[in-house]
Amino acid sequence: MKAPQSTLCILLVGVLAVSQSPSQVQTSQTGLVMDDVYLRHLAGVSDHPERPERLTAIRDGLNRSGLLKSLRPITPRRVTDSELMLVHSRAYLDLVRRELSTLRGTADLSTGDTLVSPGSLEAAQFAAGGVLNAVDAVMSKTVKNAFCAVRPPGHHATPTRGMGFCIYNNVAIAARYVQKTHGVKRVLIVDWDYHHGNGTQDTFYEDDSVFVFDTHHYGAYPGTGSAAETGAGKATGTKLNVPMPVGAGDAQFLDAFKSKLAPAARQFKPDFILISAGFDGMRNDVLGRFDITPEGFAAMTRVVVDLANELCQGRIVSVLEGGYRLDGLSESVVAHVRTLQR
Repeated sequence: MKAPQSTLCILLVGVLAVSQSPSQVQTSQTGLVMDDVYLRHLAGVSDHPERPERLTAIRDGLNRSGLLKSLRPITPRRVTDSELMLVHSRAYLDLVRRELSTLRGTADLSTGDTLVSPGSLEAAQFAAGGVLNAVDAVMSKTVKNAFCAVRPPGHHATPTRGMGFCIYNNVAIAARYVQKTHGVKRVLIVDWDYHHGNGTQDTFYEDDSVFVFDTHHYGAYPGTGSAAETGAGKATGTKLNVPMPVGAGDAQFLDAFKSKLAPAARQFKPDFILISAGFDGMRNDVLGRFDITPEGFAAMTRVVVDLANELCQGRIVSVLEGGYRLDGLSESVVAHVRTLQR
């Protein structure tokens, strides 16, 4: 099945084809992973919230704002099975490949409620691989930090099943990868999606080398993320869930980041920070009931950037998760990326 917005795909490739000579590359730049391969994943009907137009809206917003030309393009690649198996089981990988390689239309993965299409396998492989290339770019100081406009999203995917709109857990794989490949010891994951990142929490629930901070609406899908979920065994205390009430806005989220995230991060002392950047907490989102504005996302980003500068040489890779009101998504990503650049 061909994505309906082929013209937009061509425009996206054209924008990212702008090249820079090595002498123009500055480590002060923010990197960007964005490619038309991510438009090939279709989640059922054309008006499904997790649709390809999310990425074209982001690209158009970055272009209109003038930010796109200042970002360093990072070319994605296909993730390897060994990299996926840093998080996911062999049996799950085999299931995904078997079911998606024979797909002719759209269907649910048999593990649950993840809608997929014939282009979903390649999109998911390049989403995970693109994030790993961003990690490499930050660790090599080619860029100071990076934003990954990838889909399908990942934070609901557990080691053994796809959930929500997620096939592979891009952020969890990146955390394991930066530890294994670059020798990083401690990773902080900041998840501000409207929905709890249950797959990320499951992956690291007994791992004290990964601290997970998660703001979300407890009671919304997938029903996990109570404040009592803090990790297990030696990892107890390294999972910090901060449920937020319906209608919570900029001031409440900024307070949570300053009063809860900041002291926890300073105590944990991460060597690398990953952001599960879900923008479905924005005002009037299709699936969320928070009241965060673009300025609110910028303020939360500023807290994370300041912590990264203080604790881990500014190392941040931010990865798109949710966000379904297209104009709000575009504006919020622009605010987020502009703050990463500062």
